[in-house]
Amino acid sequence: MSATVPGSHVDTARRRVPLAAHAHLFTVDVEEYFHAHAVGRGAPPHTWHAMPSRVEASTDRLLELLAKHETHGTFFMLGLVAERHPRLVRRIVEGGHEVASHGHGHQRVAPMNAETFRVDLRRSVRTLEDITGQRVLGFRAPGFSIVPGTEWAFDVLLEEGLVYDSSLFPIRRPGSSYPGCTPAPHYIVRAAGALLELPLATTVIAGMRLPAAGGAWLRHLPFGLVRRAFDEHARRGVPGTFYMHPWEIDAEQPVLGGLSWMARWRHYGGTSGMLARVDRLIAAHRFTSIQRALSHGPA
Repeated sequence: MSATVPGSHVDTARRRVPLAAHAHLFTVDVEEYFHAHAVGRGAPPHTWHAMPSRVEASTDRLLELLAKHETHGTFFMLGLVAERHPRLVRRIVEGGHEVASHGHGHQRVAPMNAETFRVDLRRSVRTLEDITGQRVLGFRAPGFSIVPGTEWAFDVLLEEGLVYDSSLFPIRRPGSSYPGCTPAPHYIVRAAGALLELPLATTVIAGMRLPAAGGAWLRHLPFGLVRRAFDEHARRGVPGTFYMHPWEIDAEQPVLGGLSWMARWRHYGGTSGMLARVDRLIAAHRFTSIQRALSHGPA
């Protein structure tokens, strides 16, 4: 057994990961279009309060799509969004979906210290639990920003009573990845306990591990690449973790100024066809929420 996370070890021999293997994991990072880090130059945080909100309509379209396929998902909610749209949070829960934490202020983990992170996490969890009346089990870092050097975040998550994390992307991308991370669901064992980690789906081509979990990759790359990743997970009997954002299906969102052509392409490209691609992927594979996969997993 090799340790891929400094100060931890990956426990797969003594602990059987309690996930149902017959369904992949459908996850949504619920944030506004102006929260995306790619458009930070055009929408710095001090301007967010004045930006027109569009998250409700896009999230409702996703809820309709999931209902059409009788599929459930995990919605990683920003505390900022939950405070502004509590009725949206309740509609998600009423649809049988899980609500988990995406932090409060969409801050990357890497620049924070443990106590600043704890305050942000605790505020988001309390907000969500107050609205839903249900315990929050999981967390996803904005921008997949639990990276080498920020392993203290796992301790904070465990100390705050969370059960799982889905922040690690086992690829090589500065600031938003954890190269060498075990790509299948596994436990990260720390002094504070054992945290279930659900990495984002990847595929290997020509010896290189590539991102194929959804999001921008589903918008910009051939559909077959993402489907390939979930086909591979299914053949191995290992759930793959899919993710997206509501703004990725909103082709009418405002175009922010001050962005480079690359940032504009990355953020706005492919939004007009994204919903249809998500529809195709759900039709091709069975998906469920993390909470449901845990409750129906192996004993």
